[in-house]
Amino acid sequence: MGSRLFRRLAGLMVVPVLVAGLVMSAPQPAQAASGGRIGGGSFRSAPSMPRSYGGGGGGYGGGYGGGYRGGGMGFPFIVPIFGFGGGGLFGFLILMAVAGVVVNALRGGGGGPALGSSGSDLAYNPRPDGPVAIAQIQVGLLASARDLQDDLRRLAGSSDTSSSSGLQRVLQETSLSLLRHPDLWVYANGDVGQVPFASAESTFNRLSMQERSKLERELTANVAGRRFSEPAPVAPGASDAASDFIVVTLLVASRQRLAIKGARSAEDLRDSLQKLGAIGADDLLALEVIWQPEGAGEVLSTEQVITAYPDLQHL
Repeated sequence: MGSRLFRRLAGLMVVPVLVAGLVMSAPQPAQAASGGRIGGGSFRSAPSMPRSYGGGGGGYGGGYGGGYRGGGMGFPFIVPIFGFGGGGLFGFLILMAVAGVVVNALRGGGGGPALGSSGSDLAYNPRPDGPVAIAQIQVGLLASARDLQDDLRRLAGSSDTSSSSGLQRVLQETSLSLLRHPDLWVYANGDVGQVPFASAESTFNRLSMQERSKLERELTANVAGRRFSEPAPVAPGASDAASDFIVVTLLVASRQRLAIKGARSAEDLRDSLQKLGAIGADDLLALEVIWQPEGAGEVLSTEQVITAYPDLQHL
């Protein structure tokens, strides 16, 4: 009786602590610029089933469809592995995802399965998948990196984001485009964490929403096979090549553990981009490429970058 009461009290105490931390760690809103987005993926757990990548939604939708989302973890639970740029909201959300599984176990909910849309998925694979690695790399480049924006627009217009091979191509090409502009890297941040499969989809979606909320609007999108594009307004005024920036965010969920070095230096960033670009299609569960700004002549000032992306470090 005493042990059960202790578990319930411990579970109840975790939630307010997490909420308070989330409020304190969330970045303050900044004056936003337009942006673009490419992504897709699926958190289905049955490798023998044809994978479905149709659950996304672009600038017009939400997260990624999942089938069976795994059962409760029980103990021992999986401890997150955090990376390299100080964590911030990324690390906190991953910690919250793991803590949610722990709270569920403390309350006695660790034995039963948690289903997505219906229980029929259990017929294919009655066990939850292993842990999922989630990585986020952000790079702030000088605004003169216009070729990079052009590369991302071309990818958005031509990529098949409804297939795992198409998403792998997007990840590889985006990583290559960033690697080709090392002389324009100014800021960077890298984080990686490992979460239970049961909470991977919701964690990935929260991180995606956090980054998308920094955009005034999405002018270009190709997500889960759905394309959207509207004419980009030309921003007035000239860009200051020394103090205006473009920020690109790579958010990746992988079946394999990601031994990336983060982005504390240009060498670490190069190594991390190379390893992300090498992830195979079979291991890639979900991908988001988000860039800001997207409008012609539009840039981010130093103040906007620091406010919207507080975890970025100067290289």
